[in-house]
Amino acid sequence: MKIFLKTEDEINLMREANQLVGKTLAEVGRHIKPGVTTRYLDKVADEFIRDHGAIPTFKGFPNPYGEPFPAAICTSVNDVVVHGIPSDDVVLHEGDIISVDCGTLLNGYNGDSAYTFMVGEVDKTVKQLLEITKESLYLGIEQAVSGRHVGDIGAAIQAHCEAHGYGIVRELTGHGIGKEMHEAPQIPNYGMRGNGVMLKAGMCIAIEPMVTLGSRKIGMLPDQWSIVTLDHQVAAHFEHTIAIRKGRAEILSTFEEIENH
Repeated sequence: MKIFLKTEDEINLMREANQLVGKTLAEVGRHIKPGVTTRYLDKVADEFIRDHGAIPTFKGFPNPYGEPFPAAICTSVNDVVVHGIPSDDVVLHEGDIISVDCGTLLNGYNGDSAYTFMVGEVDKTVKQLLEITKESLYLGIEQAVSGRHVGDIGAAIQAHCEAHGYGIVRELTGHGIGKEMHEAPQIPNYGMRGNGVMLKAGMCIAIEPMVTLGSRKIGMLPDQWSIVTLDHQVAAHFEHTIAIRKGRAEILSTFEEIENH
């Protein structure tokens, strides 16, 4: 697959799409509390995205295994790693965690970001998993510099998470992003320094560590979307879309509104 380098004008459009994702995640976060269904959170996100002139990219997203994705966001609770389908049957409880993954298409370009929220008070071992996973995302971003390699990103994420005894999901990766939600190259959350595609200024990629408290082994639920840990221990997921620069990468998405509301 061809890797598309973005112009400054394109990066500006991608920044707008990604900032909207950050605002959407913050809006969803305001509604996360015990007793709320994940279907309700999806309704909040869908309306917010459309009210801001964008399209929820995930809705109708094709599936090699079955039906297209039916919702605007992925809501992955506890042992669901990613791609959880919003449902009236999934009610949030005190002590749960929920990863919300969101994509928008705005002015022809995609935004993509994810954040794992705590529902009320959460066990300290789970809280630490979230902190380390988020730290690993930023360590990966630090490596995402023109002239380095995709393997440098994965190696940094893997080292930080495995040092704490966590599992790194290998079957799912980050990805290039632009006019399409998923473009080349793949961005694994593990790897060796100096290996893989060389990073160039103008590349836009989504980095998204998916990290398990227990074993990294995963399976798929019968809905043909939800990915779960086989040991049913919890998993965390944080994602930013970034633009590769000559120096430090620019983070196009944002957690600021989520964390400072």
